[in-house]
Amino acid sequence: MPKTIEVEFFYDCSSPWTYFAFTRMVPLAERLGLPVRWRPILVGGVFNAVNQQVYAARQDMFTNPANSRKMAYYLKDLGDWAALCGVTAVMPPGHPISSVRAMRGAFYAEEQGLLLPYSAAVFASYWGGVAPDITSDAVLLDICLEVGLDAEGFFNAIASPAYKDLLRRNTDELIERGGFGSPTIFINGDDMYFGNDRLPLVEHRLRQLLAV
Repeated sequence: MPKTIEVEFFYDCSSPWTYFAFTRMVPLAERLGLPVRWRPILVGGVFNAVNQQVYAARQDMFTNPANSRKMAYYLKDLGDWAALCGVTAVMPPGHPISSVRAMRGAFYAEEQGLLLPYSAAVFASYWGGVAPDITSDAVLLDICLEVGLDAEGFFNAIASPAYKDLLRRNTDELIERGGFGSPTIFINGDDMYFGNDRLPLVEHRLRQLLAV
């Protein structure tokens, strides 16, 4: 009988590190032959509840001249990870841009069997340096057309209370389970890993479980 291993990936497209982790997690799961339960969240809701200090730390790094070395390295690190993952990651003006409508749309895309291509397109739009304003109907429409989502159904969904509740429930669940940011990965319910750089640990643990 095949082993039952549950992998959950909580994510918000407004994090570049989540983009990198998402890009790497998809082929990792395929290589291991494991399904992933993709869990869209609103990371701002997580920060507001349990990690408010992230706002001040981010603002200080982005605007305080005393942190110029740290900021220069942050941007280098961003570029290095983007190159490793084969994607473009450009810090958009006004970052962070509200991702709430795009992340509600992930649930509609999931219902249509298009969650992965939709999420990849949202990430690419936000971080690709061309059309980062994912609050825009025009940008969301382009994403729908790109991945084959019915636009009318999509926009109706993201405006409906039901899809707002789905995003809120995932966000609240992550908080209740000890999460404090994006990406957060759980293996078998309670084994938590936070951050793009934890993917090697995730792979190591999954291979251990598969070998038992």
